[in-house]
Amino acid sequence: MKIKPITKDNFPELVEIYGQEIASNIATFQNDLPLWQDWDKGHLDFCRISIYENNEMLGWTALSPVSSRCVYSGVAEVSVYVVTTARGKGIGEKLLKELIKQSESNEIWILQSGIFAENQASVKLHEKCGFRIVGYREKIGKKNGVWKDNILMEYRSKIVGID
Repeated sequence: MKIKPITKDNFPELVEIYGQEIASNIATFQNDLPLWQDWDKGHLDFCRISIYENNEMLGWTALSPVSSRCVYSGVAEVSVYVVTTARGKGIGEKLLKELIKQSESNEIWILQSGIFAENQASVKLHEKCGFRIVGYREKIGKKNGVWKDNILMEYRSKIVGID
């Protein structure tokens, strides 16, 4: 397997995986596929990570800022998605571990995720990678007219922001 950065060139592969997640109704509130310009603007320009096997993108992860306030410059929100045919094969774990490594190299001290409560596979994946549950948001938003609850999880770096 090979780790590659996400660029405009491989963005169509990312969109294909994201489309599967939109259709699942348990991974994102979004219903429309993003355009490169919007996705690019909404994500930090580092930690844009994809994983390939046999020239096929199997998954991706990226970070979004949680706030424009300088005090939160080391806090970012995680997106992580794996193609349906590769789930349960450790792809998500490889992606999250690489994300943690790269995020710490870029002075990120907290990674946070909001995960639909019914998406227990994602909760378990995050726990396996050192995230902990820090909260629960009841009926935080609607997906196709159905209220969704979010489990809030975070990873606190042990090497960045420890002073």
